[in-house]
Amino acid sequence: MLQSATRDRSASARRAPPAAPHIVIVEDDAGVRTLLARILRECGYHVTGAADSRELEAAMGERQVDLILLDIMLPGRNGLDICRAVRERSRVPIIMISARGQESDRVAGLDLGADDYIAKPFGRAEVLARVRAMLRRASDPHVPLDIPIPAQFDFAGWRYHARRCELISPTGAEVALTAAEHDLLLVLLRHPQRMIGRERLIEMTRSRIATPTDRSIDVLISRLRRKLGDGRQSRSIIRTIRGVGYMFAADVHVT
Repeated sequence: MLQSATRDRSASARRAPPAAPHIVIVEDDAGVRTLLARILRECGYHVTGAADSRELEAAMGERQVDLILLDIMLPGRNGLDICRAVRERSRVPIIMISARGQESDRVAGLDLGADDYIAKPFGRAEVLARVRAMLRRASDPHVPLDIPIPAQFDFAGWRYHARRCELISPTGAEVALTAAEHDLLLVLLRHPQRMIGRERLIEMTRSRIATPTDRSIDVLISRLRRKLGDGRQSRSIIRTIRGVGYMFAADVHVT
């Protein structure tokens, strides 16, 4: 009887669905926070609302957080400061929320390590599309790109393990990347010696349509260059094609 019960519990555990992703919304406007929470909960996500950095800290201390929606304009400690503090100790994906016209703040957020942004006023479809894309990338950022797994890319003394999401420098040190930086590097490694337009690069890395004023990809390129030490190279690994886009100029070997 005991063995049978044990088998039943094991079978039940195998059939149990995975826990819903936990999303924290950091927004001081109660109406906006409630709207976002309702949109996400209707799609099965576990949602915690936070009005400021103190409540975010409490939420992160209680259970694992899979995604943070972070408003830029917050009283006291603003979203940019919070983003910087979170990124210093965690790689949890962050989507910044900003009002339209705050492009400089959005760029600053991306430069601090945020992965994407949503501009107010926003629509339900856009919110869900960006949240799903970010969670998909965070759990297995390479599945949508259909890369061969396992796969290893070697370039200019660097090594990138796609399956393990590890970037190893020529000295053997691991370099930490955000989910968005992993996406960008993988796209560039899969298309070496090929010019890719800015708008197309955004679509390939973020699964969304780019706008002519979207500077997010430029910020990500800059961040990735810094981590690759590209400014100290005699020949750039990532080359800018003025007025068009970018090219991964190093030779890439795939194993």
